Amino acid sequence: MAGENQERSYLIGHASVAARPLEPALYPVSTPIGNLGDITLRALETLAAADIVAAEDTRVTRVLLDRYGIRRRVVAYHEHNEEEAGPRLIAALKEGRSVALVSDAGTPLVSDPGYRLVAAALEEGLRVVPIPGASAVLAALTLSGLPSDTFLFAGFLPVKEGQRQARLESLGRVPATLIFFESPRRLAASLAAMAGALGGARPAAVTRELTKAFEERRAGTLEELAAHYAEAGAPKGEVVVCVGPPLAQAAEDMDIDRLLLSLAAEMPASKAAAEAARMTGEQKPALYRRLIELKGRSGGG
Repeated sequence: MAGENQERSYLIGHASVAARPLEPALYPVSTPIGNLGDITLRALETLAAADIVAAEDTRVTRVLLDRYGIRRRVVAYHEHNEEEAGPRLIAALKEGRSVALVSDAGTPLVSDPGYRLVAAALEEGLRVVPIPGASAVLAALTLSGLPSDTFLFAGFLPVKEGQRQARLESLGRVPATLIFFESPRRLAASLAAMAGALGGARPAAVTRELTKAFEERRAGTLEELAAHYAEAGAPKGEVVVCVGPPLAQAAEDMDIDRLLLSLAAEMPASKAAAEAARMTGEQKPALYRRLIELKGRSGGG
């Protein structure tokens, strides 16, 4: 399960560079999300020097290694074999070997089972050394044009409609830009669900094929983007969706009392509180209690 006898070097242009020995540790290595030129020098040296390279898909990683002249044997570590492969990698670390962990693209542990291997290594008192680099999350946020001072990565939404709705509702009042990974074929349905749960007027951006030849950004409100992809169909390539923060985040920016009473004149108190929560980003239970208080003061029923 090791490649101790293989040459430990990598290519920079046409020059072969000898890789320095690595200390025994688990090295989660970030790899390019599309453009192979985005690999870091430290990542190349780590991949070339590691005793073991563990990859989500050995064929994908082999393309990267071949591009940079790295001759390492690659073993598989993914969600379907982690129960068997994980203990073997931990055993190798205990024997004093170095293990480089990579996903198909970007940073390991983001929407893949790598975090369980890291957790197991830390539990055993083994050293973990992150090797940073390309990230689809940060690339999409950079390209989106949305506020980047506070953001929340929400991963993939649940496939089942009820679970997806509940997840979106739990995120609705988070005062941050939300970032989602999404399957191209589910994009239109997810955008429509976001528009319903988060508000159709919220600004958003759909990015795809980041760092690749056909990189694209389409911005608009959630309602506009949902309508576009419902008509245009599923796009090609990897998709990341960024959704801006709630349009109104602070109570002082709106006259909450007047809004609640206005809504309550047209609908039941519970529904009025829910609608006010959607519009303001405040919590529904607090708004409901506030409305009951206001109606009590004014003698309303």
